[in-house]
Amino acid sequence: MSTPAPAVRGQARSGHNRISTQALTSLAKATAAHALGVDAQDVRADWTDDDGLLALSLVTPISIPPLKDVSLDPARVEVIGGSIWDRTVRAKARILETVTDLSGARLSRVDIRISGARISEGGRVQ
Repeated sequence: MSTPAPAVRGQARSGHNRISTQALTSLAKATAAHALGVDAQDVRADWTDDDGLLALSLVTPISIPPLKDVSLDPARVEVIGGSIWDRTVRAKARILETVTDLSGARLSRVDIRISGARISEGGRVQ
């Protein structure tokens, strides 16, 4: 009686793995929420096919400091990471990289539409 060959680390095996759309969506929402400082329940994520790759479309609010604090100290904008535009551009790249790394899915792009603002006092969204 023969025994099966020992598994070699990194060796390809028969079969396939699948990540459900729901799991992929939850990952995308959590990643976007972390990048933009909001709750994952406030993020909407949709997927479309983009020539065989996945395109991720997000609709989400973004956290901002209280405007009276910014008017008293304009440098506060840089402390939180810059303007809404700058933070969103950086978040797109971070979300694409994180979702790809954690899921193995091949994303072509991430589109973000900012739907509102959440006032954040001391790093906590209100």
